[in-house]
Amino acid sequence: MTGARVLFIGGSGAISASCTREAVRQGFDVTVLNRGSSDLRAIPDEVARLTADTADREALEAALGDAQFDVVVNWVVFTPDQVRQDIEVFAGRTRQYVFISSASAYQTPATHLPITESTPLKNPYWEYSRNKIACEELLLQAYRDDDFPMTIVRPSHTYDETLIPFDGGWTVIARMRAGKPVVVPGDGTSLWTITHSRDFAVGFTGVLDRAEAIGEAFHITGDETPTWNQLFSEVAAAAGAPEPQLVHVPTEAILANDAAWGAGVIGDKANTMVFDNAKIRTLVPGFAARTTFRQGAREIVAWYDAHPERQQVDPEKDALMDRLAEAYAPRVV
Repeated sequence: MTGARVLFIGGSGAISASCTREAVRQGFDVTVLNRGSSDLRAIPDEVARLTADTADREALEAALGDAQFDVVVNWVVFTPDQVRQDIEVFAGRTRQYVFISSASAYQTPATHLPITESTPLKNPYWEYSRNKIACEELLLQAYRDDDFPMTIVRPSHTYDETLIPFDGGWTVIARMRAGKPVVVPGDGTSLWTITHSRDFAVGFTGVLDRAEAIGEAFHITGDETPTWNQLFSEVAAAAGAPEPQLVHVPTEAILANDAAWGAGVIGDKANTMVFDNAKIRTLVPGFAARTTFRQGAREIVAWYDAHPERQQVDPEKDALMDRLAEAYAPRVV
């Protein structure tokens, strides 16, 4: 039992809730700081709770008081300004600061596979990824110049039972069950690494309170690399829907009709992503991806069927999918 004191800023998200539960299971003394409680994902009762909006620095520092932590993990940092604030607030207050970056920061598209932690960081297509790269650069400078004890973790596509892995979310499953066509960017054959959050949590928790992780970056991903066509088919089967009508739509057409959806596809999901996990497995020998997506898809559908209030169809996305499907569906001659 470790007993190390860990602060999770966030801690109730699709990835972080699993990590909170795993950290408690492994004996960490966990405190979660966020803006308020969420009933979407349960975290253990023994977790201490602080309330503050991290955008309000005075409120953040008031909530922290003079508390010291062995590890601080901020799950909700997305911009360089947020990183600068964390460096100022937590310098001298923790022995390890863990920044949650993104595997989408890696060179896109990659020139070599599998991707390792030494793959260059370069994504000219997606602002989200460029911001993560800028955050990493600030932290590396703080580590080199001031010994700020940072560790970088880069998740790839990580999900739990509440997170449908398609743009549009429940709208896609509703269309499948109704026998309507669903939109697949590109030709659907690119390989995509997808990881269940409870598997990610084992690798992630193994990084915490580790001196040998300071100054290092790790990605933590599963080993399963289905195609997007296979991912859609697995979800359809889990939902009890017929084999889905997959309509392959050029990424440029999606971008022209929905800038946010298109940017995420071009900057991330359109590209084959296969990872070498040797580095995290060396540090955390117990890490293994044990949840297949077939199992994960069943859990997603079961959760949504048990929570009908979460079955929300986005009418604009639904209408756009209708238009794209009509324009790009194969024609019978």
